[in-house]
Amino acid sequence: MLKILAIIAFAALPLSADVYELRTYTANEGKMDDLLTRFRDHTLAIFESHGMKNIGYWLTEGDDKKLVYIISHKDRDAAKASWAAFRKDPNWQAAFRASKVNGKLVKKIESQFLTATDFSKLK
Repeated sequence: MLKILAIIAFAALPLSADVYELRTYTANEGKMDDLLTRFRDHTLAIFESHGMKNIGYWLTEGDDKKLVYIISHKDRDAAKASWAAFRKDPNWQAAFRASKVNGKLVKKIESQFLTATDFSKLK
């Protein structure tokens, strides 16, 4: 189901030459609501301020500990620079510290850059 949702979301987007990054966060036990709150209240805006475009966010069916999202970057160099700036951002650092007062939210982060196929509507 998640793959279908991602395909539908991609099909609705305009054509571009952006680089897409698929990220999966595995939350620690009982921390998903806090993780979603951090994304909703802080992370998305901070991503945008560093040139990362929010494409979509999903929860996996059958696993209440996984948040999957796709962001886009101008290119791989821009992605590297954006992530470096994000990690140094004082707003992010404050949100990160505040969100883990009662324990770490994230157990594992996975990241993959996606390359469009020749028949993809997104390039």
